[in-house]
Amino acid sequence: MHLGATLRLLRVDAGLSLRDLARRIGVSSAYLSRVENGVDAPPTVERLTAIARELDVPPGLLMDVANRVSPYVSEYLEDVPGSGTLFLELARRRLSGAQLARVRDFLDAEFPVRRGLSDAPVPALAPLLAPERMVLQLSCEGWEDVLDVVAGRLAVELPGVDAPRLAESFRRRDITSSCAVGGEVAVPHVFVPGASPVAALVTLAKGLAVDTPDGRPLRLVVAAVDGELGRVRLVRMAHVARLAARGLSARLSEARQPSQVFSILEELEALR
Repeated sequence: MHLGATLRLLRVDAGLSLRDLARRIGVSSAYLSRVENGVDAPPTVERLTAIARELDVPPGLLMDVANRVSPYVSEYLEDVPGSGTLFLELARRRLSGAQLARVRDFLDAEFPVRRGLSDAPVPALAPLLAPERMVLQLSCEGWEDVLDVVAGRLAVELPGVDAPRLAESFRRRDITSSCAVGGEVAVPHVFVPGASPVAALVTLAKGLAVDTPDGRPLRLVVAAVDGELGRVRLVRMAHVARLAARGLSARLSEARQPSQVFSILEELEALR
């Protein structure tokens, strides 16, 4: 998974320049540029936490994309050595996301904790989708065709916005900063003032050889429209990047019906 592409996407949409974010987290802009371009390894957990704070997204989202373990976990294992046995039992049982969600519900009921803003539930992708906004196994010639398809599906939900204009908005946003986040996934997104958040999903019958951060062909497109700028929008995009890191493209590659897509998302989004 390519953390740098996700960081760049979020930084640009947060309205921060490379220099601004680098200054805020105490690193050089050259270093941050190397991270965003995949030249340097992902930042330390401490730096990821600082980046998340400046972008106003939950640190856990970025750590999941980077495949890093939260310091809270390592500290707890050190403070309570016996807790490792419980982690081992969870691993042995190979619990699914839905089953782990049930475990968390039990913990919340029996051992509640005070949650801060960063612990607020991450907005799920599934509620933004609908069967009529899914195109599965699309055959197309190129990236422009994909944007035309998602714009056509989304424009129906946006009064006063026609599909060609929406497709052009997607193209302009992608020129500003690529919406490919790696893992065969792209997240084209635009801001339409006053619009209710809505998304379209396209899987491709054949991977597109477009410029992606990890060099893998594009096979899944999750296009979104938001009517408000701010934290929720950024968190939602980071969440889709996390789903990409969890193998969303591969999981959806065999889906032929929208019901299958919703079933897979239900499992992957059970723990957010």
